[in-house]
Amino acid sequence: MVPEAPPEKTEHGLVPAGDGWYVLSARDSRWYYVEGRGAFCDLEGEQNFLQLGINIQVFEPGEAMAMYHWEADQEDFLVVAGEALLIIEGEERPLRQWDFVHCPPNAKHTIVGAGDGPCIVVAVGARQHQDGPDWGGYTVDATALRHEAGVEQETNVPDEAYAAIRAKHGAREPTAYRDGWLP
Repeated sequence: MVPEAPPEKTEHGLVPAGDGWYVLSARDSRWYYVEGRGAFCDLEGEQNFLQLGINIQVFEPGEAMAMYHWEADQEDFLVVAGEALLIIEGEERPLRQWDFVHCPPNAKHTIVGAGDGPCIVVAVGARQHQDGPDWGGYTVDATALRHEAGVEQETNVPDEAYAAIRAKHGAREPTAYRDGWLP
């Protein structure tokens, strides 16, 4: 039998402990947040699932979910509330509630909040190539740069890709769930 790994309480919310199965409410989970970059729900805790990553992101109009990038593994996104703008392969596509985005390996993409309120996206991604230099990379794209979601120099080092945005807003810090992030 696979054992249960009940989440443990931290000052910023519940965090899964161990490799077993668990049930965790997103509202009780640890989140990461900084003004201007949105909130990120950490459903995996310290485990960083080996096969499939999953998280919830909440961001306001104009805030980018991530810097424009590609990954060697598949990623998928489901807009569960609000509106967003998908930037994929240099093109813009409007997204609204219940739109699903599939990004096969190597598809360059990001999502930017749009509309007049917050956007909530569930993000899921394979993890076969997550570790090491061949995970993916950040490429220069004029459309992404117009939305402050792109890099000016190609890199596969996340700290380099996010340096300018961290200088402007700071790094996301652990926090407890805040009322209003989820419906």
